[in-house]
Amino acid sequence: MAAAAEAFAKQHQWNVTIAIVDEGGHLLHLHRLDRAGASTVEMATGKARTAVLGRRETKAYEDTIKQGRTAFLSAPMTAMLEGGVPIFVGVDIVGAVGVSGVKSDQDAQIARAGIGALGIENV
Repeated sequence: MAAAAEAFAKQHQWNVTIAIVDEGGHLLHLHRLDRAGASTVEMATGKARTAVLGRRETKAYEDTIKQGRTAFLSAPMTAMLEGGVPIFVGVDIVGAVGVSGVKSDQDAQIARAGIGALGIENV
């Protein structure tokens, strides 16, 4: 999964950090590609944790805030920007991938490419 996400990022020449967490939000894998900014480490990890603990893509939180529900900024999540994608096996959440370093929709594409390598239907 990590290799597939990294390959996708490199194919597009996107310098990012890729974080993978387990179902409890604990870091299993972290890789900052060459020339990815130092702050991307915290953001990618935060996106992965937010996605797994919230059981949804972090884009959902970003959209909620953009629609005017600014009170949601007080939620105990650390990264409510697109780029965190949970990993489901059936209805069970088993982890998440968070990516940071390029545009948020591109971060999410990289995360989905990594999850796609598992060969599961991620709901």
